[in-house]
Amino acid sequence: MTDSIAKRVLLVTGLSGAGKSTALNTLEDIGWETVDNFPLRLVEGLLNTPPSSSRGVNDLPLALGFDSRTRGFEPEKLIETMKRLQQTQGYLISTLFLDCAGGELERRYAETRRRHPLALDRPAKEGIALERNLLEPFRRWADYVIDTSSLTPNDLQREIRQDFSLDEAAATTITITSFGFSRGLPNNIDLLFDVRFLANPFWDPDLKHMTGLDQEVAEYIGKDPAYPEAIDKILDMLKFLLPRYQQAGKAYVNIGIGCTGGRHRSVHVAERLSKDLLAAGFSPNVLHRNLASRPMEALESMKNLNGNRGI
Repeated sequence: MTDSIAKRVLLVTGLSGAGKSTALNTLEDIGWETVDNFPLRLVEGLLNTPPSSSRGVNDLPLALGFDSRTRGFEPEKLIETMKRLQQTQGYLISTLFLDCAGGELERRYAETRRRHPLALDRPAKEGIALERNLLEPFRRWADYVIDTSSLTPNDLQREIRQDFSLDEAAATTITITSFGFSRGLPNNIDLLFDVRFLANPFWDPDLKHMTGLDQEVAEYIGKDPAYPEAIDKILDMLKFLLPRYQQAGKAYVNIGIGCTGGRHRSVHVAERLSKDLLAAGFSPNVLHRNLASRPMEALESMKNLNGNRGI
C-alpha cells in the first residue's frame, strides 16, 4: 500500500463514560466509517477488507472504537499490531484517547444510574481506577488526548469536528424555502421570516399572475420603503447565525420565507437572500413550495397581515 492511497485509521479509546460514543457518532457524521467494540483479534482482517461497493471507489477513513469491554482487550498486543501494520502496509494510524477526572466520571455514573463495566459489584471509583491503569499504555501512545472533564457533549462534538474533519470546506446544508402562510407552514423550519409587511404585487392586475421570479414583481417589491432595511437586517442575522450553526455541528439549516400566497414576495426575497448569501461565501439551496399554486384572491384577503389589501 503506497502513501498516496494509504488508509487513514483512528483508534478511539478512553475511560468508560468519557465520551467515546459521542466521539464515534460525530466522526461518522463528518464522513468516517466507524466500528465500535470490534474483537481486537479481527482488526487486521477488518483493515484488509475492501470497502462496500455502495461507497464507490473512495475508501472512507476508519475509526475503531474500543475500551476495556472489548473482546480480546490486550493494549500492548494491539499497539504492536498497529505499529507493524503501519510499517509494513502503510496504514496511517493514530490514536485518540478520551480522558476524564475520576470524580466527574463518578458523578456521571451516579446521574445515569449505570454501573461501571469493571465495577459491577463494587463502587464505581474502584472500576474507574482499574480501567485507568489498564488503558495507560494507550494514553501514553495516543496522538490526541481530550480531557472531557469540563466538556459538554456539544463541546466534545465541536472539538472532534475541528480536529478530524475530512473536508475543510464542508459546510452546513442551507435551504431557503419560500411559502404561503395561507397554505400552511413547511415542516422542519429552523428560522422563519414573515415578509407579509412588504407591498403585495398580487393586488396589481398586471402582476397578479406573475411570480417573484419576474423582474417586474421584483421591482414592485423593491420600491417598498421598508424593503432595503428589511433585507439588510435579515441578511445580517443570517450571516451571524449560520457560521455558529456550523461550528455547533448542525448539519442542516432550513430557512423559511413566508408571505400570504407564496408566489410573489416570499419567492423574490428567497431569491434575493440566496444571491446575497452566495456572495458572502455560503451555498444555499432554494425551494419555492407554492410557486405553481393558483393565485387566489380569497386566500390573500383572508390572511393578509392586519387585513390590509394593500400589503
